[in-house]
Amino acid sequence: MSARFGSMRARATLGATLVVAVALLAAGTSVLLALRSSLTDQADGRAERSARAVAAQLAVGTPYDRLSAMDDDERPVRIVDAGGRAVASSEELERIDVPDPDDDAGDDLDPGEIDDETRYADGTATVDGDTASYRFAAVAVRGPDGGPVTVYAGAPLDAERGAVGTALTAMLIGFPLLLAVVAGVTWLVTRRALRPVEGIRRETAAITASADLARRVPEPDTHDEVARPAGTTNETLAALEASVERQRRFVADASHELRSPIASLRTQLEVGAAHPGLLDVAGAVADTVRLQRLAADLLLLARLDAGEGPVPGARVDLVALAREEAAGRPGVTVSAAWPVEAGGSRGQLGRVLANLLDNALRHARSGVSVTVREEGRGRDARAVVTVADDGDGVPVADRERIFERFVRLDDARARDDGGAGLGIARDVAVRHGGTLTVGDAPAGGARFELRLPVFRDARDV
Repeated sequence: MSARFGSMRARATLGATLVVAVALLAAGTSVLLALRSSLTDQADGRAERSARAVAAQLAVGTPYDRLSAMDDDERPVRIVDAGGRAVASSEELERIDVPDPDDDAGDDLDPGEIDDETRYADGTATVDGDTASYRFAAVAVRGPDGGPVTVYAGAPLDAERGAVGTALTAMLIGFPLLLAVVAGVTWLVTRRALRPVEGIRRETAAITASADLARRVPEPDTHDEVARPAGTTNETLAALEASVERQRRFVADASHELRSPIASLRTQLEVGAAHPGLLDVAGAVADTVRLQRLAADLLLLARLDAGEGPVPGARVDLVALAREEAAGRPGVTVSAAWPVEAGGSRGQLGRVLANLLDNALRHARSGVSVTVREEGRGRDARAVVTVADDGDGVPVADRERIFERFVRLDDARARDDGGAGLGIARDVAVRHGGTLTVGDAPAGGARFELRLPVFRDARDV
């Protein structure tokens, strides 16, 4: 059972058919009840008219054998006295079967008065040997010279029951056909509506099997609930493709960047092993330091790509951090009027300053200046860290490229110019809600400006 109705199309068809079936059942029942009530009211009216016509004649003293409404075969009439005995009946009326009469009916009537109340009941009557169902109306009347009597007049119910039976038969035949049409239309419409979903599923399965993240699932032009998931799926595939491509590029760049210092260090060690007097200890130490920094950069890149962000609620004193990073680098001066705090990770922001200082020292002629200040007030307050050198600066066309990972502006530049430092610096700045840009320094070199939101306590908000 679960496998048979496991598809959405089958469930939608079954649900729609059940809903329509319940609605048709309710509507059909209401129609039959209304039809029966209407026909019953008509029979009540015919029976009452006949009963009151006879009662009117009795009220003026017309004898039983001269009553004019007693010869209608379609509306049998019987007159019953207070004891329940028949005193007059229509011709060919053999018997009637109705609920017991009210013995007290008509006791409070004056001579010649007709009761205003009419009582109705279902019963049967046998006329000329044929028994049929009738709707009887009972009216009490008192003649001018006699006791109270009750006039029973019947209206046949064959037409009412025939109409109800015909309507019921039509419903029993028509409703299943209508339900079959509803089920078929729902099945076809649902299949057409879900056809794009099947196309998306097949393409997704093909993408999974081929591992080709450049492929995309088809997007219908309907702009409905089916088209929107297809667009979201393609966005997810695009993000996944970009992530995989970034990971591949990271591995390729890392292996390329690591190859040079490792090869240089190995060469120096091999030369030193063969000729100890030719060992370049300083060069080996420099290569080792560069390799260590590159490994740290690669580790931080991996953490950033994995989604590592700043620690919520942590504060960093940028002035103290700048002086700490400048302490081990000759030629760097730090100027700040007062402490400036930003929210975030001290380790990551320290790495940003270290990368900016290392980059500035590689290109500076005489020195590097660092300035830390606070701009703005309230929610717009920003901590600004400026690192400026007096080197050749960065061409305008390359001021965005230098923030790409492992970029080299000049293939002929020295080995020390490689790495991912500036790319890491911008990534960290963005993850801390800030920016990192480059412009012209007053001394003619490059001026890097790091802008971060000022740390705010909960009480300052």
